[in-house]
Amino acid sequence: MADDEKDRLGDKLRDVERAREDLYFAERDRELIAKLRQAKEKEQEETLKELAKRRCPKCGERLLERTLHQVTVEECPSCQGLWLDHGELEHILERSKESLGYFGEWLRRWLGGERDS
Repeated sequence: MADDEKDRLGDKLRDVERAREDLYFAERDRELIAKLRQAKEKEQEETLKELAKRRCPKCGERLLERTLHQVTVEECPSCQGLWLDHGELEHILERSKESLGYFGEWLRRWLGGERDS
């Protein structure tokens, strides 16, 4: 084998090695970029979640706490919407049986699954 052929073979092997290294580092860079994107998206989601806490889902105003029949509910000062946590409506209805009359009884039955058509 001539020296010229050995040099060409050596050059080809070095080119193949460089190409494999380039592929390896390109793949590693893609993986790192994907991880960074996921971390940034998670951070943005957490920031948005924090900004939305205790805000009115309808108009975005900051909710104020209000006590109604010994239950603390959140009220929007802008649109006057009331926002209840799980179980609070049932607790309010139990405390106000007499004062709500027919509407209270209908609402209690509706919440209990005895919905009228």
